[in-house]
Amino acid sequence: VAPGLMSAMESVDGAVRTLPSIGRLSRGLLFGGVHGRVGLSPSSRLLPPAPPSQENVDSQKTTFLLRKQWTLYSVTPLYRFSDTHLKDYARLLSAFIAAEKQKGLAVEIGVELGIKVAISSLPDLRGSDRDQAAILVQLSSRSPASPKNSEEKVIWSGWFCSVSGDDFSENVPEDFTCLPLFLANGAESYTSIVGSWFQKTFDCCFRRLAISPLNLSWMAAMWTGCKVDKTASAMELVFSVPHLPQPLDISYAIHPEDAKALWDTVQKTPGEITQEEVDVFMDCLYSHFHRHFKIRLSATKLVKVSTAIASAHCDGIIKFLQSQYLTGVLMLLTELAISQIQ
Repeated sequence: VAPGLMSAMESVDGAVRTLPSIGRLSRGLLFGGVHGRVGLSPSSRLLPPAPPSQENVDSQKTTFLLRKQWTLYSVTPLYRFSDTHLKDYARLLSAFIAAEKQKGLAVEIGVELGIKVAISSLPDLRGSDRDQAAILVQLSSRSPASPKNSEEKVIWSGWFCSVSGDDFSENVPEDFTCLPLFLANGAESYTSIVGSWFQKTFDCCFRRLAISPLNLSWMAAMWTGCKVDKTASAMELVFSVPHLPQPLDISYAIHPEDAKALWDTVQKTPGEITQEEVDVFMDCLYSHFHRHFKIRLSATKLVKVSTAIASAHCDGIIKFLQSQYLTGVLMLLTELAISQIQ
């Protein structure tokens, strides 16, 4: 471990970073029109459990979710949604998309529409049996120049999920389905159309889910503590410098073994992480950086965290890199989505 990094523990300034105000959801918000802030962080969280085995690491059911850029949304409970009618929903959504593309002209349901809609269940993506199974929505199409028998290409994907969000679901009426986290990959125009259909059909509301610097620091600490192979990439923190005429970002890369060794000296309770531990971990990194570059990162804004587990941006962009920790990352994202709804 770099000596300067470890000795930074002795010079932590202990400054308290201010927390963002809680953003509250209005049912009148337009889909995707507002970038909200997540709520205050709890004093402690459970760390993602280590995978019991490596057998399902490359499971075909979830690997297609890896290494793609997903945009995060929070979603209020869906009214009278049923996972037994997914094929019907796909048919209706297909007609809605065609009608939107034809500027509102009616389209007969069942006619070849150019874009195929598939809605399916992903039962593996939940924290417990009490969670609703994740719902995947995919849009695919075939190029007009392609042969009729050629395979259709997925042009947009989105999925609803709730991982360990059962405490929230227990407090809503029986006719509502809780899938508070929505992730989209593809053109924003399709995200808007699909979101509009779900809002109109199930009386729900979508809202962009931003990630506060405080929760990014939680992610940096939590993911550093996860076990990965020795070829793991460096942990990278990106900071934005405020009040400058031109944008300026500072990239801070830490060797994964150094970051893990530092975290091991900070963490007190195995399997659990506290706000105090996160603060100490980040302050050690800040002190080490200041010692070498005379720059106080506490005066900047943390905007991105990249680790071997996942990468996350403050604008609500996530990329999953390890399938065995997928549900662990989704657990935290579900919590953030719920905090924005409540």
